[in-house]
Amino acid sequence: MKLYVLFLLALLRALPSAGQQPAFVPDDGITSPFHRAHVGELLFTAAAVPDTDYAHADFLRSYVLLPKSKLFMTIFLGESLTNALHRLAPELSAAELTKAGNYQFTFYVDERLVYRSNLHPGAPYAALKNTETVVHKPLLNPTSSWWSQSLWNRFLSNGGTQALTAGPHRLRLEVRPYLQRAELLVGPLLATGQLALEVANPVIDLARIRLSRPAPYAGLTEATARFDTSAIKALKGNIEEGVFKAITSVVVLKDGQLVVEEYFNGASRQTRHDPRSVGKSFASTLTGLAIRDGYLTSERQPLADFYDLRRYAHYAPAKGRITVRDLLTMRAALAGNDEVDASPGNEENMYPTPNWVTFALSLPLDSAKPRGKWEYFTAGAVLLGDILDKRVPGGLAAYADRTLFRPLGITDYQWQYTPQHVVNTAGGLQLTALDFAKYGQLYLNQGRWHGRQVLPAAWVAKTFTKQVAIPNRANEFYGYLFWNKTYHLAGRAYETFYCAGNGGNKIFVFKDLALVVVVTATAYGMPYAHPQVDKMLEDFILPAFVGKTAAPTPK
Repeated sequence: MKLYVLFLLALLRALPSAGQQPAFVPDDGITSPFHRAHVGELLFTAAAVPDTDYAHADFLRSYVLLPKSKLFMTIFLGESLTNALHRLAPELSAAELTKAGNYQFTFYVDERLVYRSNLHPGAPYAALKNTETVVHKPLLNPTSSWWSQSLWNRFLSNGGTQALTAGPHRLRLEVRPYLQRAELLVGPLLATGQLALEVANPVIDLARIRLSRPAPYAGLTEATARFDTSAIKALKGNIEEGVFKAITSVVVLKDGQLVVEEYFNGASRQTRHDPRSVGKSFASTLTGLAIRDGYLTSERQPLADFYDLRRYAHYAPAKGRITVRDLLTMRAALAGNDEVDASPGNEENMYPTPNWVTFALSLPLDSAKPRGKWEYFTAGAVLLGDILDKRVPGGLAAYADRTLFRPLGITDYQWQYTPQHVVNTAGGLQLTALDFAKYGQLYLNQGRWHGRQVLPAAWVAKTFTKQVAIPNRANEFYGYLFWNKTYHLAGRAYETFYCAGNGGNKIFVFKDLALVVVVTATAYGMPYAHPQVDKMLEDFILPAFVGKTAAPTPK
């Protein structure tokens, strides 16, 4: 009888209680006694913890937060996200729920709301939304790249950095389900957790930091130029301590001399860096060379000279009047804007297609776009590369080697290619940091390299002209696939034309300072990537060469 009663009680516990709905989709359920005891909690750890081995000792109540710290969150849910979303819209299928819904995270610092983020429906994946009841992901971890780290970086960029000043703070996170329909639907709290943080700045002892002494390198002269070494030491210390993240190299040429050469995070002089859209600027260089050699008549040539546009979708005579110069200055009239997700010509729509040129030439004209307006358009750079590849003898890769790389003494490089195996002038050209510096020096020298006019000076002048103002950026301009901006230091202005690529990759050419600066980095897709390079320039590199000493640690 006693055994029968125990069996009956166990059976009753296994059955849904009165009013409890059965799961809409099968999920992982309660995975362990620890999970059961902490449903609805978000806990923090200083390292990744195996999901089969959770213990109270792993989870933090307080933590000292430094730039190089690791921080993970573990969310214990009573049901999967899809099941929670089902309660917001019972009429939708699981597929519809996962396409339109995700987690909403709310960040509080010292009980003040700082940031709220509705995660993009694309991550986590639909299968995980259906099944996952324990979410274990990094918020801070230099060796991985997850949606959770992007979430943390958005928090920092949207008030978190200002809130987490040096000293004690209390961080609290709340997690809810959300569903975007005609209006935003937000469900009840799924989990919450808090952590006492002691935010600390790293101690950087300049006396212990040694700058690397650049060894000879073909094409670059021996360093004799003087600069403030303490500013560069402070920069090196901040990179090594993780204040500036994912930096792989910093190279500076002064008066053509190699004066700074530092590598980080496993990179070396031999490393070929992938600076993404920095490669677009090389397309501009090769266009100038092709015009010099007579393979193009000028940058005023229209697309009608190169393509039978009637063969492509959305034909309009105005397409044929788009010029090479329009592609060089990002002013083509096609409906393509990489900064707008919904734009037909957004680069993310191009990459899955079998022919990127067909994709670009098949775009409709943007009738709402004012004539001559700048919009960042990667597919236009692809078109430019295809035009060059068709016109120069032997194809663009061989032409670039013959007319640009060999004259600069650059032999170790790697192109990326389009699906048609044409050089990808949208980006991805890999060189060493020193060879990128040579490229910048070529422009500083008005196209001359060791007495030889490699690139026409007139082309450099056109490239380094403010061809068009960049919308929504004060006093920033665009040349021929080069950017332009002005930095300010101690009341003085320092103008630069520069190449830029995702991740915080830059080649700066400061004509008035006879200075070339190369920064390579791997912070791809991170919101801090480009702002941190600006700070490196303003607080450390420029002060080292114009006489204003930088502080050891940026605030």
